Amino acid sequence: MQQIHTKARPAKGKADQPRNNAAQLFSDIANRTSQAAGRALTFMIAAGIILVWAVTGPIFHYSDTWQLVINTGTTIVTFLMVFLIQNSQNRDSAAIQVKLDELIRVSAVQNSFVGIEHLTDDELDEIRTKCELRAKAEKVGDETVKNTGKKAKRAADLVTE
Repeated sequence: MQQIHTKARPAKGKADQPRNNAAQLFSDIANRTSQAAGRALTFMIAAGIILVWAVTGPIFHYSDTWQLVINTGTTIVTFLMVFLIQNSQNRDSAAIQVKLDELIRVSAVQNSFVGIEHLTDDELDEIRTKCELRAKAEKVGDETVKNTGKKAKRAADLVTE
């Protein structure tokens, strides 16, 4: 079967609506900044700034202003990085979820799992418990077949939903 490679298109819905300029600007800045922040050169520059600050300590007699410079700078950078990290995690999570949903949709697994990320924590815990029970039952069934050589009733079917 021939595979056709196309550029990924977002699903219908919010993604089809034109993005406002502020959201597009933030997305572009966040993408570029997060790419730059993860590079070795960026780390080296940050380490260099700290080294320069430390070396200038005796020059400024370790004054309150000298300390305030590094404290303020690191606080601002940390504050902004929280938003960049969250943005990156949100994008990664959304992309992974779409991929998983598509795999579930085209496979023999239960399509009822598509979209479960929108359930409450209690509902997710209930589903997780049922899946763990089915996995344990499946393992017991596999061991029975292995030990007896006879195919037992599918153990996962023993666990009711």
